Amino acid sequence: MSYDVIVIGSGPGGYSAAVRAGQYGLKTALIEKDPKLGGTCLHVGCIPTKALLHTAEVWQHMLHAADEGLLCDNPRVDYPKVVDKKQKVVDKHAKGVEFLLKRQKVDVIKGYGKLLGKGKIEVTSGKGPQIVEAKKIILATGSEARMLPGLQPDANTILTNVEILNLQSVPKSLIVIGAGAVGVEFASIFHRFGTKVTVLEMLPRLVPVEDEDVSKELERCFKKAGIRCETGAKAQDIVKTAGGVKLTATLANGKSEVMEAEKLLVAVGRKPNTDRIGIENTKIQADRGFIKVSGNQETAEPGVYAIGDIVAGTPQLAHVATMEGMVAVAHIAGKPFTPINRNRIPGATYAEPGIGSVGMTEAQAKAAGYKVKTGKFPFSANSKASIVGAHEGFVKVVSDEKFGEILGMHIIGYHAYELIAEAVAAMESEATVETMRNTIHAHPTLYEAVGEAFNAVYGLAINA
Repeated sequence: MSYDVIVIGSGPGGYSAAVRAGQYGLKTALIEKDPKLGGTCLHVGCIPTKALLHTAEVWQHMLHAADEGLLCDNPRVDYPKVVDKKQKVVDKHAKGVEFLLKRQKVDVIKGYGKLLGKGKIEVTSGKGPQIVEAKKIILATGSEARMLPGLQPDANTILTNVEILNLQSVPKSLIVIGAGAVGVEFASIFHRFGTKVTVLEMLPRLVPVEDEDVSKELERCFKKAGIRCETGAKAQDIVKTAGGVKLTATLANGKSEVMEAEKLLVAVGRKPNTDRIGIENTKIQADRGFIKVSGNQETAEPGVYAIGDIVAGTPQLAHVATMEGMVAVAHIAGKPFTPINRNRIPGATYAEPGIGSVGMTEAQAKAAGYKVKTGKFPFSANSKASIVGAHEGFVKVVSDEKFGEILGMHIIGYHAYELIAEAVAAMESEATVETMRNTIHAHPTLYEAVGEAFNAVYGLAINA
């Protein structure tokens, strides 16, 4: 069978690329090795974790309902039902992906796809191997959790983002190794459900890719809530015990401490799924498993494109994969496109408090040679934050003093991952700090804090 485009992988990048190719009238197929469509993001990543985070937030509202004048006697968590609700959300959207592909007449081929070169792909399934061909191929094979040397995940004790989603009860204690987005989100989920949580991070701060002020604020909030955070810490001698897991942590002060917990979550990053997809049969260039691409997402092998978590130089985020898919398909179809701009990619971490960021941190802007001017506005001075009882955090603007160019925005606070949208749109349209100062923000809203932060660049915030 021959196609105009074949996409390997049905995560957000892969299925979106296939849908767009169908919209452009290209004969398209999508190859998927797993039983259901949607990839890591839908089944064991973005969607199920955010479902659990939402339920954890609702639970916290119930625990503090008396503060709102609402009497809620004997609230309790039925965790199997929490997991069931999460799964219903996932299943609904998996069916949605099937519908979208069917509507655009995309053929779904079940099996494991491997490049053979010259536009040919071998697909291996229970029915045996078959060969399909395409004029253009898009690799969207995603990533999987990295594991510490010598460890293997299991269903009950040593967990990755996959296994922890299937727990049927709330653990009494949890050690999280790694304080990136995955680590702090699960720490936030289970702490709010009553788990005693300890976070160990080898680098000097939590969420190390974020602005340093954001990292400090998250650590302050976590410690205030009762989550133990140890940065500059290294975990070693990890062993299973009758009650769970035991390890030795070397802390930042040089002291060693033996720690025990019912569960261990390893959240030390993700590795690209490129080692068994046949890139050795092509001219594709890779760096530590990540595939190098040009601005149109094409690899060094003509006609083969790569998008998403396997791409070198862009963050492993679902929305990045989707936009890279749009770029690749537009180039294939001869349509206009805009290459990915690394400084226009929003980051979102759904812990409590949440984090949203885009562009350069203050340190990065200074290192790039800008004369930096910042503005900062706290949510403690925001009316809507008072109404919803979420006073933690702030909005921080990083700008160029000479021209007022917005170099970055960093938000930590209630639903920060939603509020960052204004800054992304402003930067994409090349608005200045002055433009955003003169943009009217509705009252009372959380996003008023964004407008106040732009004013704060010039020391003109009204409410702080």
